[in-house]
Amino acid sequence: MEDLKKAYKTVMDDHFPDTMTIQFGDQTLIYKKRTWKIDEEGTVIEKGLRYGENPGQEAAMYELTNGNLVLGGCRFIGPGNSLVSGIDEAMMIQPGKHPGKINLTDIDNGLNIMKFLAKKPSAVIVKHNNPCGVSYGSTIAEAFTKAFRADRIAAFGGCVLLNKSVDKETAELIADQYFEVVVAPEYDGAAVDILRARKNLRIIRIEKIDALEKYLGHRFVDFKSLIDGGLVVQQSPETLIKSVADLKLGVSEYKGTTYTIERAPSEKEYEDLLFGWFVEQGVSSNSVLYVKDGVTVGIGTGEQDRVGVAEIAVAKAYTKYADIICFDKHGISYKDLELKVSQGERKETELDDIDAATNDAKGGLIGSAMVSDAFFPFRDGVDVGIKQGITSIIQPGGSIRDFESIQACNEANPKVTMVYTGQRAFKH
Repeated sequence: MEDLKKAYKTVMDDHFPDTMTIQFGDQTLIYKKRTWKIDEEGTVIEKGLRYGENPGQEAAMYELTNGNLVLGGCRFIGPGNSLVSGIDEAMMIQPGKHPGKINLTDIDNGLNIMKFLAKKPSAVIVKHNNPCGVSYGSTIAEAFTKAFRADRIAAFGGCVLLNKSVDKETAELIADQYFEVVVAPEYDGAAVDILRARKNLRIIRIEKIDALEKYLGHRFVDFKSLIDGGLVVQQSPETLIKSVADLKLGVSEYKGTTYTIERAPSEKEYEDLLFGWFVEQGVSSNSVLYVKDGVTVGIGTGEQDRVGVAEIAVAKAYTKYADIICFDKHGISYKDLELKVSQGERKETELDDIDAATNDAKGGLIGSAMVSDAFFPFRDGVDVGIKQGITSIIQPGGSIRDFESIQACNEANPKVTMVYTGQRAFKH
C-alpha cells in the first residue's frame, strides 16, 4: 500500500524532446514543451507533466509557438491563443504540486464547455474529463453552489472552473470542499488566502476566460494515436447551434405520412435546451443528460446504447437528489445514513422519508430538458425521459424512426416538445 501511495507522489522523468515539429505538406507547426519550476516539499523542481494518465506513464504537454495551418479552407487556431498549454508559473497562484495530464485535460474540457456559457456567471465542475455539475447563476457564488449541489458526490477531488472573478464568498464555498484544481480569470481580495488554506489545491488564473467566446468557431488539429503507432488526424468538432434560430421543431416523414411535434418550446424550455446542448459538447459519448433551470440534473456518459444511457442518467439524478436531501437534513451523505441504519444507529424511517421525497420529485427531473448527442434510433430512449416528467427534448434527428419519437412526445400528457439540431455531438 505504501508503494501505491508513493507512486502518486512520484515526479516522473520524461524523455520527450524540448521541441516538436509537425509538417503538413509544405506547412510546418512548431511546438515547445511546457515545464514549470515548482517547490515540492522544499525542493524546486523544473518539470513538465507530473505523469500521464496513470503513475508510471511519462508524459509531456506542448504549446504551439509557430506556424499557422490552413487546410481545406479551414484556418486552424494559431500561436498566441494558448489557454491550458500556456499556463506558466505566474498563472499558478498556488501550484500545489506539478500537474498531471488529467488535471490539465480536465481544465481543457471545462473551458471547452465554458466557452458557450460566457454571457452569464457560470461554473463547470469536471471529473475524469466529464462534467459532473454545470450551472448558470445570478452570481458566481450561486453558479458554483448549484453546480456543486448537482453532484456533490462526484465533485470530490474534481476541477472547478469559473468564468467570473472569485470573491470571498465563492472562495469560502470552494475551500469547504476537496478539489484538485480551481481555475478563474481573477481572484478578488482575500479569496486567494482563503483558498490557500487547502495546501495541495492548484489555484490557477487564466485571464483569457474573459474572452473565451472568441474561441467559438476556431478549430484545432485533433490527433488520435492508434495501437500500432498510426495516427488519425481530424478537425476538432464545431457545433452549428448558437441560438434558438438554429433549432428546428421535430418533423419526420414515414411511408407518405408527415409527423410533426405539436407543441413548440416555451422561452424557458428553449433556454434549457440550448444550455443542455452546450454542456453536451463536453460529455463523452454515447451520452444523454437532463438539465433544468440552467443546471445539470443527471449526466449519463460513455455507454454503448442510447436507452441504457438515458436510464443511467435518470438513476444518477435520483441518487444525487436523495444525497443532497440527506445532506441538507442530516449533514451526512445518503450512503453514510444507510450504513448507520444498517448498524442500528439511525431509524429506517429516515431513509424511507428521503426515498419518498426523491420518488415524488422523480429525482428533480420533472420539467427538465432531455439532451442526446445523437439521434434516438427507437422511441424507447425518449419514453425513458417522458416517464420521468421531462417537458422538452433536443437531439440531432435523422433516424428513420424519428416519427416514433415524435409520436411519443405528442402522446405524452402533457405533450412534450422536441427540437432537432441537425448535427450530432459525438466525443470519444
